[in-house]
Amino acid sequence: MTYETPEHIRNLLRSLPLKPGCYLMKDETGKIIYVGKAKALKNRVTSYFTKHADHTPKTLKMRSLVSDIEIIITESEVQALILEETLIKQHKPRYNIMMKDDTRYPYIRVTWGEAFPKVETTRRVNPKDGNRYFGPYAAMWAVQNTLRVLRKAFPYLTCDRTITGNDPRSCLFDDIGLCCAPCIGKVNQAQYRAMIQDFMDVLSGRSEGVMSRIQHEMGVAAENLQFERAAVLRDQVKAIEYITQRHRAVSPTMTDHDVIAIARDDKAALVQIMFIRNGKLIGSDSRSLEHFEGESESEMLEQFMTQFYSTKQDVPREIILPNEVEEARIIERWLSDKRSGAKVTITVPKRGNKADLVGMAQENATEALRMMKAQWEADTTKQEQALAELQTALNLPTVPNRIECYDISTTQGTAIIASRVTFVRGTPAKGEYRKFNIRTVEHDGPDDFQSMREALTRRFVRYESLKDQPVVTQPGKEDRDATWRVLPDLLLIDGGKGQLGVAVEVLAAFGLTDKVPVASLAKQFEEIFLPGQSQSIILPRQSQGLYLVQRIRDEAHRFAITAHRNKRDKAGMASLLDSVPGVGPSKRKALMQAFDHSINAIRNASVEELTKVKGITPKIAEQIKAVL
Repeated sequence: MTYETPEHIRNLLRSLPLKPGCYLMKDETGKIIYVGKAKALKNRVTSYFTKHADHTPKTLKMRSLVSDIEIIITESEVQALILEETLIKQHKPRYNIMMKDDTRYPYIRVTWGEAFPKVETTRRVNPKDGNRYFGPYAAMWAVQNTLRVLRKAFPYLTCDRTITGNDPRSCLFDDIGLCCAPCIGKVNQAQYRAMIQDFMDVLSGRSEGVMSRIQHEMGVAAENLQFERAAVLRDQVKAIEYITQRHRAVSPTMTDHDVIAIARDDKAALVQIMFIRNGKLIGSDSRSLEHFEGESESEMLEQFMTQFYSTKQDVPREIILPNEVEEARIIERWLSDKRSGAKVTITVPKRGNKADLVGMAQENATEALRMMKAQWEADTTKQEQALAELQTALNLPTVPNRIECYDISTTQGTAIIASRVTFVRGTPAKGEYRKFNIRTVEHDGPDDFQSMREALTRRFVRYESLKDQPVVTQPGKEDRDATWRVLPDLLLIDGGKGQLGVAVEVLAAFGLTDKVPVASLAKQFEEIFLPGQSQSIILPRQSQGLYLVQRIRDEAHRFAITAHRNKRDKAGMASLLDSVPGVGPSKRKALMQAFDHSINAIRNASVEELTKVKGITPKIAEQIKAVL
């Protein structure tokens, strides 16, 4: 259906100014569904409604929902960038790329605004509270281990006393060397703050100056026969060395840099950041993204940086990216302002050490994405949540503990395969996967509807033939017919309304309309269609229910493609081998079995390897090599 821009939207577009600012797109209920920025509002907003523009499916869907547009003019592009980030955080629009605010990661917080700063752990960062934050760390145990070691070198306060320097006695921590006791005047405020500054320098990766000074003081103490003082300083050096040796040296020529990379697939996206300070890799972080469908990596990087660095105090002098971003110069100006005017540069290296670092970040991002998805698959709580969400969204009579999904794979109407995958309680039951070699449309050209009809008919014919028969199994063997005897709690079809209509007709023919709920999943907008409903159901983009049906659909597609490829390869192999003199059906079968049905394996085999197959003489082997 062709989109026509509503008259009131056309009138609004004509009145837009050629000035920088932000635009807020709203649906018919007045809810903000997208926030964007522009250096010329008229040009940018009008581009969404240009008929011949190359829009993504996500943009087309969003545009169809726009009922009103609000604009906010700013003085500069940098102000528009800052305002956009604020509005996105405030309204969380459905179609904006969003960095998930993951509070898993712990930080070390130094209350620098206090006269005698304390060192604490926290999972929340407030960049405006005057405190200094270091991290994030992978887990709380990593934070505690770091603090346990560093406290020996920097015995900071942990109590809530009001420090006057006149207390009559200190606490136990002073006795065991884990507090420098400013409460009794052992150190004054200036000395205490200097120690905390050294502590922060070590956490920031700038430990060389601290180490040099302590080592010099240790030497002086030893020369003056202050052996107890020298031993304390020695322990401080060891503690700092233990922490800093865990920071990987990257390059002596590099100073302060963040390296960013992205890993993504159809369902998830993750950004990896590596923090390099004073030429050392001191840590990394990963954040998942939402609402990224159809967006380029450049757009994802741009949105990520504006959201991530809005809460960061420690902005590096250089940010290293895998791709160019359109608004790089504006982001540089904004970040330079955050560094009090010190220049920030965004670079995209093509070779050398920096390019290697981008590759390392990419590897880490890919692995983090894999682990995140594997964790989901092993998380029974999320699987239960997904099944509950599906039951509610699709109005199913029971929890869909057993889901069967069907897909068709074909190439120009040949070797047509239908696949069935089965998920039980949210996980794949691979022993119940089945494929159907489609027969009824083999010579009539591709017909996905008829192929789907044949596959579903054959599935429920098996059900009808077995449902009333007694189960007969041999001891120690599984009942292979069990998979056909049980009806699914949800029949899921890969496709749109047409494929769904075929499934409804097949279920009606077998009298199963009221027994087997059915739905189809269309890939373009991830819409779920139900029988008798003109409007599709769109599950929330990050819902567990949507993630589950996507996994099931993708698994059905993968299984169908694999079966189709194997069938096509076998047909091609058989055709080639049949042309070899002396190779009949029995020898062809023996060859196929011996080389795992791989034409390449037979082609690459030596004459000696071929003659090991029953019936293959050296002469026939030579002829096989000549033909292949």
